Amino acid sequence: MVRVSIVEDQDLIREGLAILVDGTPGLECIHQHASAESMLSVIQQQPPDVVLMDIELPGMNGIEGVKAVKAAMPDCEVLMLTIYEENEKVFDALCAGASGYLVKKTPPAQILEAILEAARGGSPMSSQIARKVVHLLRHERSTPDTNPLTDRECQILKALADGNGYKAIGHDLHISVDTVRFHIRNIYLKLQVHTQSQAVAHAVRRGLID
Repeated sequence: MVRVSIVEDQDLIREGLAILVDGTPGLECIHQHASAESMLSVIQQQPPDVVLMDIELPGMNGIEGVKAVKAAMPDCEVLMLTIYEENEKVFDALCAGASGYLVKKTPPAQILEAILEAARGGSPMSSQIARKVVHLLRHERSTPDTNPLTDRECQILKALADGNGYKAIGHDLHISVDTVRFHIRNIYLKLQVHTQSQAVAHAVRRGLID
């Protein structure tokens, strides 16, 4: 069972999302909140697997909320669900530690699939957001640094950036899924990141992968 926390200040949207989540096999909304502060006050006692969070919130905004969640619970996945599509907000959210980024016009079925994907370690994004991220990272790319990653780690990170899952990467590289996970853990440690989206963003900006 994937435990979900919802952070959304609009009551109708928040309650609708909670009903949607609770009506889906394998998902459970364990708490819902109108502010990041409210959510942060309970996540240690009732830890969620995935937090679905808006950006524009009263008090602490969603981007600061992501940082606080990852500081308190590094293994918790955070999905942004927002009206904002601006490059700056998308990039700030991903660099803060968000696992994925969805716009609110995303169909309900895709939101549910994104929650499940995030719980599996993926980085779901609305299609228009994914295109923005690729465009933004290419233009933000800096002069290549000394690469701390091995050739195999670069292969795996490039495959993640191309949208491949662990099983597909293992099949293509003729290694087990557990070996893929081992390499990804090493990538996270070397780049000092916590999520796939952070790893890809850092690697592209530093010129470690194309």
